[in-house]
Amino acid sequence: MHAPEFSIRPFQPADADAVVQLWHDCQLTRPWNDPYKDIARKMTVQPEMFLVGTVGSNVVAAVMAGYDGHRGWVNYLAVAPAYQRRGYAGALMQEVEHRLLAMGCPKISLLVRSGNAAVVAFYKKLAFQQDEVVSLGKRLIPDIEPPQPTVP
Repeated sequence: MHAPEFSIRPFQPADADAVVQLWHDCQLTRPWNDPYKDIARKMTVQPEMFLVGTVGSNVVAAVMAGYDGHRGWVNYLAVAPAYQRRGYAGALMQEVEHRLLAMGCPKISLLVRSGNAAVVAFYKKLAFQQDEVVSLGKRLIPDIEPPQPTVP
């Protein structure tokens, strides 16, 4: 029996639950971010840059990317733990690079959580280098409302 091949295609709305589960399995989600809201937001801006990797009919990998006219950005690159170390993340990144280059993008930037040495090593193998920057952020729209105090 022949094993199904890995293929890459644009995200489809029916993929949402599988992608969110993938992000949970890869520990990419955080309690203050609603991954479904992240998907909905991405679908309004360059949805063609939200890709999934499949084996047969199963979503086993995903990546969000985009180009803001200055830099390309990569977010939420994930491969299901059972499918890691097969070259799927590299294939997704190669596709992202190809698409960004076609848009005229001169550089890709991404963020890796501090202390995640394995992911830093992965990107270094793909010729990424650490930029001398400090990442700052400011939330404009909260995804999760803070709990309201209970009144006795």
